[in-house]
Amino acid sequence: MSNRVCISLDAMGGDHGPTTVVPGAAIARERHPELHFILFGDEAVVHPLVEAEPRLKGAVEIRHTTVAVAMDDKPSQAVRQGRGKSSMWRAIQAVRDGEAQAAVSAGNTGALMAMSKICLKTMAGIERPAIACLWPTVRGESVVLDVGATIGTDAEHLVEMAVMGSAMARIVLDVERPTVGLLNVGTEEMKGNEAVKEAARLLRESEPANFTYHGFVEGTDLGRGTTDVVVTEGFTGNIALKTAEGTAKQIASYLKAAMGRTLSAKIGYLFARQAFAALREKMNPSRANGGVFLGLEGIVIKSHGSENAQGFAAAVDLAHDMARHDLMRTIRDMLEQTPAVAAGVSAGLDASLAQK
Repeated sequence: MSNRVCISLDAMGGDHGPTTVVPGAAIARERHPELHFILFGDEAVVHPLVEAEPRLKGAVEIRHTTVAVAMDDKPSQAVRQGRGKSSMWRAIQAVRDGEAQAAVSAGNTGALMAMSKICLKTMAGIERPAIACLWPTVRGESVVLDVGATIGTDAEHLVEMAVMGSAMARIVLDVERPTVGLLNVGTEEMKGNEAVKEAARLLRESEPANFTYHGFVEGTDLGRGTTDVVVTEGFTGNIALKTAEGTAKQIASYLKAAMGRTLSAKIGYLFARQAFAALREKMNPSRANGGVFLGLEGIVIKSHGSENAQGFAAAVDLAHDMARHDLMRTIRDMLEQTPAVAAGVSAGLDASLAQK
């Protein structure tokens, strides 16, 4: 059986387009020689960049399109104007048609989610997709979701996200039985809104076979890495993500200013520069770049639009891992083995059959 992994790339997506996507793909392929790519974009721009990358020799197919989704396009506008012909849509379509095992785009998040839902559809029994990301912690990394796919949720969706996040953690973090926490305003059982409290009850009573429900976690637990998976709704998750990114930049700015303030500080920096380099690398958001759209009938990864080649390569690495270790099968198996979700899946299938 071939180890070949094919990833489709929206070459025109993001702030920098092909000038980031192509070298990012080359960096990823250097780490994973089995990677092959289908690049969707303007061939006149993409082809010279590919030819200049010896690491991509024999590993790229370019499919021409000049239609690109702008970063400020509304999702409805992007779907209307780019359906079937934009580089973003065609990258997703390659996954739907079985030509690629995952798609990666640095383009407009709302447009990417809208196109993915239309083109790939959601998995049976899944209420709504969620965006999951890797979150740096003092213990290593955790999976956090939802970080912005939808605003508002109910208990059933929180349980679905717990299952999907655990499936991702088993693959990316290599944890056989991940621990799951529900993000809340406190760890006491009486705290939180009704959706969170009901989700906690469902998770406790379902006794899932493939992960362990830890209980409620607070905002401080995100950085501590208290659990392998943290589940919340998209409004809260997106604010938490942006706050963490902003705080990391703020701390880096403070350190830079402090190290150059006095002569003694500059001398101290010379002795401690290796430690500061390690800290800078640990806090580098590019290392954990890439949000996974969970709950779709296919794998789609969203890269930050402003990322450099190293950051885009991290998103491709994530796509590689998701495809190589068959994320879709893992999610389906875990959904079936979690009683609180299996009932919803069964009801969803019954409703679907009744409509036919």
